[in-house]
Amino acid sequence: MSEYIKNLIAEVKAKNPAEPEFHQAVTEVADSLSVVLDKNPEYRRKKILERIVEPERVIMFRVPWVDDQGEVRVNRGFRIEMNSAIGPYKGGLRFHPSVNLGILKFLAFEQVFKNSLTTLPMGGGKGGSDFDPKGKTDNEVMRFTQSFMSELFRHIGPDTDVPAGDIGVGGREIGFLFGMYKKLRNEFTGVLTGKGLNWGGSKIRPEATGYGAVYFAQEMLKTKSQTLEGKKCLVSGSGNVAQYTVEKILQLGGTALTLSDSNGYIYDEAGIDAEKLAFLMDLKNVKRGRIKEYADKYSTAQYFETDPSAQFNPLWNHKADCAFPSATQNEINAVDAANLVRNGIYVVSEGANMPTNLDGVNVFVDSKILYAPGKAANAGGVAVSGLEMSQNSMRLGWGREEVDARLQTIMKDIHASCIAASSRYGLEGNYVAGANIAGFLKVADSMIDQGIV
Repeated sequence: MSEYIKNLIAEVKAKNPAEPEFHQAVTEVADSLSVVLDKNPEYRRKKILERIVEPERVIMFRVPWVDDQGEVRVNRGFRIEMNSAIGPYKGGLRFHPSVNLGILKFLAFEQVFKNSLTTLPMGGGKGGSDFDPKGKTDNEVMRFTQSFMSELFRHIGPDTDVPAGDIGVGGREIGFLFGMYKKLRNEFTGVLTGKGLNWGGSKIRPEATGYGAVYFAQEMLKTKSQTLEGKKCLVSGSGNVAQYTVEKILQLGGTALTLSDSNGYIYDEAGIDAEKLAFLMDLKNVKRGRIKEYADKYSTAQYFETDPSAQFNPLWNHKADCAFPSATQNEINAVDAANLVRNGIYVVSEGANMPTNLDGVNVFVDSKILYAPGKAANAGGVAVSGLEMSQNSMRLGWGREEVDARLQTIMKDIHASCIAASSRYGLEGNYVAGANIAGFLKVADSMIDQGIV
């Protein structure tokens, strides 16, 4: 790591105390860019990195609402508008108790490079609240989202900032948010993505992140003249991304063995087939139950409860070929990464945002396995969000096959961009460096074109 990068990271840490996830994201990207900055001194002179790490705008607001018992509740709402050099801010909203400024800044920072990789004209942003939709009634969620949108609507729009869903924000929440935005602005525009198909949504959008992660894995395997056919796969999470990751693995001939939630995980040695996946989707999307009920239903599955004091996650300690971390940030540490490699994993495609910590990333890169960071592998979700924006602008809707074909093309293009960028700077096979460099160059050049703003 160069002295310039070391000083930059030290300054970021000093100016943004108590935000370890943001520090981690900046460190990973900046370290990859040392070679780029050495060969292109103009990026240093124009202070491109110093500008990229500073959000263009940070919005924080109070969200009061009333629960079903008539009690007044107060949460905190956020929107980080990170960078708009290549298009309007674009990124999800996360509703989860862990949400804070540092986590959203890390997500927004990652989103800048991810959106750049998609080839679509989208800047980077992220937002959300420390509200927990788990255990809340539909009416409580509606009251909260309406209060949240009554402030957020001032700062977003189809040509300014287009939020989407993330953890805790699915079709139900997007519907309530859009309804309130429409009422307040008295206009029907494509301001949110992930909308229902009856009112402006895109086909394949719910599936896109999971499908995209699998398509990216398939592209990596092609470089070794292999496919997913017959591969055993470990998948974490049990939400939207994990569900459709499993579905696409099945369609391409692989076998998924694991799924998880915050309470624990299941290991199904027989594999999660279409019938079991349908049960899981109903359990999580309709009944909003816990993953343990899967093991209660199917005798082939074992359930393992989460141990918060453990130094590693046993989900990543099973023999398999591929891993798709699809739960949340920093779910894989150095011990987990070493266990994965030792157990024969040679493909890791991240469906979640930054699910591997820096030590784990180093294990994967040093072992030279096929490792795709989230900003490349999980870009399918925001890519189809961008396609939804295009459809809304044209007032039309594409069929499932067309959107899926466009998604596959985008993931192939992202893979090719990562390969080209890493090769150009002598880092062949390093998808982390390739993704960071390819994403950075487009944003950096656009910022130079637009002057010091």
